[in-house]
Amino acid sequence: MTGPSRFRGQPVSEGIGAGEIYLGDAQRGREDPEPGEKQVRAAFAEVARERSALAARLRERGQDLQAGIVAIGALIAADPALVSPAIEAMRAGTGGIAAVQAAAEAQAVVLAALPDPDLAQRAGDVRQVAAAVVEHLRGNDVPPPPAGQFILVRREVDPADLIRLAEGGLAGAVSVAGGASSHAAIIARGLGLPMLAGAEATVLAAAAGHQAILDADAGELIVDPDPQTRPGPAVPRRPGQAAPGQAAPGQAASGRPAAGRAPRELRTADGEPVTLVCNVASAAETRLGLSGGAAGVGLLRTEIAFTGASSWPSEAAHLDQLTPILGLLAGRPAVVRLLDFSGDKVPPFLRPHGPQGLTALLGAPGALEDQLRAILRAGAGTRLAVLVPMVTSLDEVALVRAALAKAAAEMGAEPPELGIMVEVAATAAAAGEFAPAVDFFSIGTNDLASEVLGVDRADPRTRPALAADPRVLALIGTVARAARQTGIKVSVCGDAAAEPLVLPLLLGLGVRTLSVGAARVPQVAAWIAATDTKAAARQATEILAAVREAGEEAAQGAGREAVREEMTR
Repeated sequence: MTGPSRFRGQPVSEGIGAGEIYLGDAQRGREDPEPGEKQVRAAFAEVARERSALAARLRERGQDLQAGIVAIGALIAADPALVSPAIEAMRAGTGGIAAVQAAAEAQAVVLAALPDPDLAQRAGDVRQVAAAVVEHLRGNDVPPPPAGQFILVRREVDPADLIRLAEGGLAGAVSVAGGASSHAAIIARGLGLPMLAGAEATVLAAAAGHQAILDADAGELIVDPDPQTRPGPAVPRRPGQAAPGQAAPGQAASGRPAAGRAPRELRTADGEPVTLVCNVASAAETRLGLSGGAAGVGLLRTEIAFTGASSWPSEAAHLDQLTPILGLLAGRPAVVRLLDFSGDKVPPFLRPHGPQGLTALLGAPGALEDQLRAILRAGAGTRLAVLVPMVTSLDEVALVRAALAKAAAEMGAEPPELGIMVEVAATAAAAGEFAPAVDFFSIGTNDLASEVLGVDRADPRTRPALAADPRVLALIGTVARAARQTGIKVSVCGDAAAEPLVLPLLLGLGVRTLSVGAARVPQVAAWIAATDTKAAARQATEILAAVREAGEEAAQGAGREAVREEMTR
């Protein structure tokens, strides 16, 4: 009797799931049909239509983050830059399916070579759309999913797959392609589904219908596991849930909820009060975060719903997006970030050249004013604050503050607090200069660590734990100290706030407000409640003191070694 088969991959969404193996790629028949030009055009149009319809349904349910990601696929499927080369290749004698695949691969190669890692990630989106078109041309020859729970295995998992199948028995996913920054990985984390990316290609030959365990924490898919390895009911472990036989994070061994589950003041083991809020882009995430004990929202990403927009959103469009979310936060903190059209969140009307991000927003007539009016209206019943992304100069802060004051005066309201994202190394180093001009700092550890360490954020090995590098910690300490000396608030809203290696160090540096992914709130609350901030402060001080004593050159060497060790872990 043969033993279990094991396949390795890169964990991109934590948890453990169990179920049958479901091979989700189209199964080739004896002979692929050779579609004509009309059929190829129709297949592209159908993929675009299906994804547009799915995006609309998601928006109706308040799942704006997922809707924005699916809408990108719809735009790609309708883009003449992909459709036309396929048709031209057919006219030159290439078969229809081969023409679609070749056109997609040519465009994907160009995208993958772009220096911007977020834009380079769009290569995977193009390949996913092409795979969906080919499935249509082959007659959608994909076997239906099993009736019970199952593990999806594909050459490249499509985010639309996860959204569609999550309503059935999807317990986890394994993708040969992709990485931690892929849209599929982002969706998996939002849904709390275990997922591996960059898996061994041999996983595509796994036995369909056989039982399997996906242990995304260990980076392993086990097919035909030994009976003693198999869990009981095949239920995926979401972030914040316990492994089989363990007490859930945030829950005592007795089963009683631990501190932080209810929306009350959270304290550390030595009695320090900590505010725990969540990062969201939709009403669904907001409900999830509040149900897990979050005190409110510490980062509302407003650009996700508009990544497929053809022009700057109007005030009415902003209101439609904000009202379902802010309506859930009456009397609670609600930090709304201004549009951040940068990286892989650049809508078609800003492509391919020209300014992006905050520069584009400030330079577009009426765009900032429309968003600020909508924020003030939709957030009138909340403890509202406005957050400016990717700030690099005091002039940017002054422009936004003047616009905010004007919008509030027009509505007869007091302007809310104004804060800045500290995610650029130069801004963090100059925190003392920015502090008098703002009401709060919100530290974005993802971009900050990426810049300081020179690590590609799209690298699938990149982890939130890299923020524990002494060079990054030193900048976080600089920001926290500047906030303390000026009397303004400081929070961390990057993924490092939900990383057990980094969280105590943040508390030790004096950070007392943390904003984490909605699904992670119960887990982080339990970690906070177990942390002694005095001990954490000593640890952080020792790390930074060692860096100062060793000198910059030695610190860089130690930092590089720490990064190398963490990325190969």
